[in-house]
Amino acid sequence: MKVVVGTRGSNLALSQTNIVIHKIKQIHPDVQFEIKVMRTKGDILKDIAVDKLGGKEIFVNEIEKELLDGTIDMAVHSMKDMPGELPKGLKLSSAPLREDYRDVFVFRKGINSLDELPKGAKIGTGSKRRKYQILDYRSDLNIVPIRGNVETRIKKIETENLDGVILAAAGIKRLGLKLENRIFYIDKKIMLPSPSQGILAIEIREDDERMDNLLLGLSHRETEIQGTVERAFLKGVGGNCNLPVGAYCQVLGDRVILDGLLGSEEGDILIRKSIEEDIDSYRETGGKLAEIIMEEMTLIRLKP
Repeated sequence: MKVVVGTRGSNLALSQTNIVIHKIKQIHPDVQFEIKVMRTKGDILKDIAVDKLGGKEIFVNEIEKELLDGTIDMAVHSMKDMPGELPKGLKLSSAPLREDYRDVFVFRKGINSLDELPKGAKIGTGSKRRKYQILDYRSDLNIVPIRGNVETRIKKIETENLDGVILAAAGIKRLGLKLENRIFYIDKKIMLPSPSQGILAIEIREDDERMDNLLLGLSHRETEIQGTVERAFLKGVGGNCNLPVGAYCQVLGDRVILDGLLGSEEGDILIRKSIEEDIDSYRETGGKLAEIIMEEMTLIRLKP
């Protein structure tokens, strides 16, 4: 059996793809894999802000087209890059164990914590979610827009004279980057992650039982519950790259606790709420919290 896997070409995308292939081969050692690297709109137009190019689909459209056309059998993505709605005919299959969900600061040498950042420190991020949450905690910081892969963003600390950049912990860990004492993990009380941050999305055709069966052994139930809840919240708030949206779901015994964040496009409104539900109702939890937050957003905007 041969499987063709579609992926973007960054070191992180290839690392994630190889992680998935390795996990499958541990269960099905006879399966042969071919990796097909593709460039998406988001990869080609690197100097334009993501929210100016469209939504999250700029990182997956080209890959999904080949999946629908049958030229690849599966695609590996970062789930946080997936739009709330998938194209008709595609679905997400089993998800392996989640990596670290948190955001991190990578500082220039000489800085060891968030509190050590000088007033007016220059921080790089291309994410409105990260920008407005960190400004809510430290309004004095100077946030500058950056794009590029993980290694490129870290290099910009030197090339653009930044005091630090904000990245996903999962990417740094999957790449095995050694950054000595320059990493500071940001508590979710300060910064909620992007919905499904740290989860790998394995996308296949809806009717492909062969691939579904092949991937079944990768399934990690808690991760899949988290992904379902957080993506339902993203879909419920109409999340895209134009709005700051954060979410994190905890599975505690027979309960799920969801923290959700939605902000206005300019960051002048940030609403954060939590909800706790029975695990049997987890599929409705994300949508329920989204409704609560959207209602509050509407009331705030209607105030004279």
